Amino acid sequence: MADDLESWTLTLPCTRAEAEMLDHEDARLWDLSEIPTFAAREPDPAKPEAWEIAAYFSQKPKAADIKLIQSLFPSAAKAKPLLEKVAQQDWVTLSQQGLEPVRAGRFFIHTSNYTGQVPPGAISFQIEASRAFGTGGHETTSRCLAMLDKLAQQGAHFRNIADIGTGTGLLAFAARHLWPIADVTASDIDPISIEISDENAAVNGVPLGQMPGQVALCVASGTDHELIQRRAPYDLIIANILAGPLIELAPALSAILAEGGTLILAGLLDRQVDAVRRAYWRQGLRLADQDAGEWPCLRLVKRPRYGWRRPQRVNKRTSQPPGDFGTW
Repeated sequence: MADDLESWTLTLPCTRAEAEMLDHEDARLWDLSEIPTFAAREPDPAKPEAWEIAAYFSQKPKAADIKLIQSLFPSAAKAKPLLEKVAQQDWVTLSQQGLEPVRAGRFFIHTSNYTGQVPPGAISFQIEASRAFGTGGHETTSRCLAMLDKLAQQGAHFRNIADIGTGTGLLAFAARHLWPIADVTASDIDPISIEISDENAAVNGVPLGQMPGQVALCVASGTDHELIQRRAPYDLIIANILAGPLIELAPALSAILAEGGTLILAGLLDRQVDAVRRAYWRQGLRLADQDAGEWPCLRLVKRPRYGWRRPQRVNKRTSQPPGDFGTW
């Protein structure tokens, strides 16, 4: 079988605590030649603290990749990694073992592997494990979902929404569901993410296009795309990426946000909040809400400007160099 048709699984022992603390958006994973899908499992119920972590690759991982993943689990430091080749047709099923549904506000996110019932009154989306971030399983995504739902429950209304760094498209789909007549734009620097968003839209019955109530997809570095600039200014922008890019993009995101508009930021650790807040305060945004936890979600509001400080047109700057995947 050719390399591009192979699938591989890397299995390591770990503790339950290590498995639960695994951060699927850990910046260290970007040093891998391929970011795998992780699944944790409890092989022996009689040993509740002895878990395993499986990493699924579409190609045979390099020795450096194995070493890096092993370093994420201290208890596996002296263990011998188990590397196995698996049948290609088993890839999707294997990669989704151990993925539980996520409840965030009224949202209920699950994979096709889920056979249970959707809770009454829940807003359900089917998002598969994939090469793009944003399945709802990580706190950064689930907290954004909860923040969006909180805004809707409080009576907020938005007509022009942008999801910058959309990943699987989930947050854009959620916003479109909450505000069904809004224009929604979803972008990502990674073309694969946009392909996956397209697929997820079809699965979830989300209409794509540039009409009200539809989601418009585009590959963009930061805000550097004709579609994003043409549809600005936005009254709601969502950016669930990482602290570094959030700080870099502060001028660009602020420039396309309408006065009085709402900006939801996630992907930052609690110790990075002050730096991110300062970056956006300099652009005229104030912190309006923040949830607690290691991966907080921030809601900022753009202060109105008057007189000579008032901008005459959208500033089309982007601080993210075109094609720069490195810091995302």
